[in-house]
Amino acid sequence: MGRAFEYRKATKLKRWGHMAKTFTRLGKQIAIAVKAGGPEPENNPTLRSVIATCKRENMPKDNIERAIKNAMGKDQSDYKGMTYEGYGPHGIAVFVDTLTDNPTRTVADVRSVFNKFGGNLGTMGSLAFLFDHKCVFTFKKKDGMDMEEFILDMIDFDVDEDYEEDEEEGTITIYGDPKSYAAIQKHLEECGFEDVGGDFTYIPNDLKDIEPEHRETINKMIERLEEFDDVQTVYTNMKPEEE
Repeated sequence: MGRAFEYRKATKLKRWGHMAKTFTRLGKQIAIAVKAGGPEPENNPTLRSVIATCKRENMPKDNIERAIKNAMGKDQSDYKGMTYEGYGPHGIAVFVDTLTDNPTRTVADVRSVFNKFGGNLGTMGSLAFLFDHKCVFTFKKKDGMDMEEFILDMIDFDVDEDYEEDEEEGTITIYGDPKSYAAIQKHLEECGFEDVGGDFTYIPNDLKDIEPEHRETINKMIERLEEFDDVQTVYTNMKPEEE
C-alpha cells in the first residue's frame, strides 16, 4: 500500500460521510457523462463507470434513473469542472475541486471562505507542484486472482504499482495517469472485471504536520467549503490525523 492509498483511506469517510452530499456529487457526474456520451450505459463508458460508483455508494436506482432523465432535458444546466487552489491558515495548501453551472458564483463562494479563515486564493495551477493528479478505479476482485501478475499487466496502461485491496468488500482500487483513464477502463472491462467505477483524485506529494489546535481551524475551513453544492472534494496537504 502506498502514499495514495494511505491518504485516501484517512480522508474518504469524512468527505463522503453525508449521503445527500454524496448523491448530489454523483448526480452532477451523471449529468456530465450523459451530455457527453448519451443516456445508454452500454454505449457510454463514462456513464457506466459513474453508475458503478453510484451503486457502491448505495445511491438508489430511482435516483440514478432520475439523474439520467434530468440530464436529457433541454433545460438542464451544463456543469463545468473548475478547480480553485490556494493556501489556508498555517500554510496548508488547499485544492478545491468543483462542478458548477455558474463559475462566477462558485469562485465568489470559495474566495469568501479563504478570506474568512485568513487564507489566500491563488491562480489556477499555482499548487500543481504539491499534488499528483490521478485517476482511480475500483472494481470487483476475481477469485484466485494473481495480483502481482495483474499489476505487471496494468503497468503498460500507466497504472501505479501501489493498489488497495478491500477484503470485506471484495474490491481492488488502482491508481493511474489521468490521461490513460479511457484506456484503463476499456482494458478492465475487456478483462471481464465487474462494476468498474472510475474517478479522479489529487494526492499531496508531501504531507505537512500540524498542531492539534491548528488542525481544528483547517478542518472548519474544509467543512465550510464542503457545504457548497458546487464543491465536489477538498484536498489539502495536511497530514491525516492518526487513529
